[in-house]
Amino acid sequence: MKKILGLFLFLLLEFNSFAFAQPTILHGSVEKVPETFFGTWRVVSERVDTDSPLTFKEKGVDLWNLSQDANVIKLSNPFSGATAEIFVEKASVNSVTFTKIGKYDSKTLTDKVKITINGDKFVGTDELKLDTLSDVDGTIRKTETATFTIKGERIAE
Repeated sequence: MKKILGLFLFLLLEFNSFAFAQPTILHGSVEKVPETFFGTWRVVSERVDTDSPLTFKEKGVDLWNLSQDANVIKLSNPFSGATAEIFVEKASVNSVTFTKIGKYDSKTLTDKVKITINGDKFVGTDELKLDTLSDVDGTIRKTETATFTIKGERIAE
């Protein structure tokens, strides 16, 4: 009986440490994010796939200001004033994969961006998922997706 109780307590403690672990802002070391990633970029996007052509425009031009403050990396748009923390999933000498999540009224927009940097330019993809949430219980009522190719050109460091 003592062995069973001991095993139960051990499993309970292990579950609690797993279930209630604090999420981290960065999934990799900040040192792994290449210095060339930071700065202000002019980003051109072109839609290559979508299930909602009326929701996602075909082409776009944007400004990304990527900066770091301690262990938090932020993406901001100087024109719209929008700012979001990004979650780095992978980083190497010349590539970065990150996710950005934004909440707008009853919608949540998730961007998963993969870029390869070559000097003052990058190429990559941006996969978007737009979830419309119920005002009643917060469940997802509708999901719309799109994939874009993106090209960036550094305009300031």
